[in-house]
Amino acid sequence: MSGLPLAGDLIADGFQGWPPHLRQEFRRNAFNGHVGRTLLSETDRVRVWEIRLAPGERIPAHRHVLDYFWTAVAGGRGRQHTDDGTTREVEYQAGDTRHLTFRSGQYLLHDLENTGPTTLVFTTVEFKDGPNAPLSLHS
Repeated sequence: MSGLPLAGDLIADGFQGWPPHLRQEFRRNAFNGHVGRTLLSETDRVRVWEIRLAPGERIPAHRHVLDYFWTAVAGGRGRQHTDDGTTREVEYQAGDTRHLTFRSGQYLLHDLENTGPTTLVFTTVEFKDGPNAPLSLHS
């Protein structure tokens, strides 16, 4: 995960504040390739996902191995835990976009919780032609 341009402000590290059930979820979902709530489209080249989180909702831990970008369709506030034990808080504005690329064997394992008063909506596009094979969506 090191070197990836993660959004937000670091608020904790060393798994500080992580309840036991969250650490268990990260172990259980270490190879969860569902990087969004709804798979809108998939071709031999891309997967297009939607993430829609009402206030207080979260998407569980999932693993990114493919180059991708996300765009905030509707902004708000979120909290993200990553498997290196860090926690970040992020303010999203509609239109914010971030691109992430992965070397062979590199990945990002994280979750996302909506901590704000409005619904967060993202579109995520994964590119299947990178150095890592796509994770199975059938588990």
